[in-house]
Amino acid sequence: MPGDDAPLDVARVHAALAGTRFADVRYRAQTGSTNDDAAALLGDPAAAGATLVAEHQTAGRGRKAGRRWLAAPGTALLFTTILPAAVATEGLWAVPFWVALTVADGVEAGCGVRLALRWPNDLDLNGRKAAGILCVSRVAGERAHVGCGVGVNVRRPSAAAAVVGIAPPPAYLSDVAPHAAREVLLAAILGAMDGLVDVLDRPAAIARAWEARAELRGQPYRLRLDADGTLLEGHAERLDPEGGLVLRVNGAERVVHLADARVV
Repeated sequence: MPGDDAPLDVARVHAALAGTRFADVRYRAQTGSTNDDAAALLGDPAAAGATLVAEHQTAGRGRKAGRRWLAAPGTALLFTTILPAAVATEGLWAVPFWVALTVADGVEAGCGVRLALRWPNDLDLNGRKAAGILCVSRVAGERAHVGCGVGVNVRRPSAAAAVVGIAPPPAYLSDVAPHAAREVLLAAILGAMDGLVDVLDRPAAIARAWEARAELRGQPYRLRLDADGTLLEGHAERLDPEGGLVLRVNGAERVVHLADARVV
């Protein structure tokens, strides 16, 4: 097995994905953001199905403005995959849920770790964030080209290399799967995408599959509303038709939309 500081073996990933729609994996040691790199390629037929993967991002972003994805070089799996075909613009909301399902399947297949899905775009290990999703798109009328950005914490960094200031502290797959290999994980996630890509034209089915995998109904959620900072606590019921979280709060249903709150 490669040492902890070994760069990602892209040839190994290429070999595992030969013949799939996601075999085009493009590697670089460092970039600002793989999402930014992918955004510049959206709509280019030569980039359909391509995955841009980096050892380190200097400007990785979170879902909310001003939040960053921080990871010591070589410890995370950082990539953006451009979907091989455009999706219906009205179904864009479902793509992050689809990505979450493929990441969960790929991680479980690649290292045996079962991650928990947390609305709207995180995957947790033992209650701590182990992976996150942020998609970018280019809309052209009724169709949209999409890049699916993923960050997975794979190897816990040494104390000297650890990024400080992350609260709450993240989880790493190596905490429970010491031999987790980034090459195996990337190939497994992209393989899961290849197996599920035809589901992208069925947003409602994606939502139902995500609800089932997340065991959503009855899960407690604490949300901080962006508009006024109100703390909202309740139990999840389901996703609404555009991916909002339907909570039961004090006996009544309340819908929280994707852009309106953050989980605390």
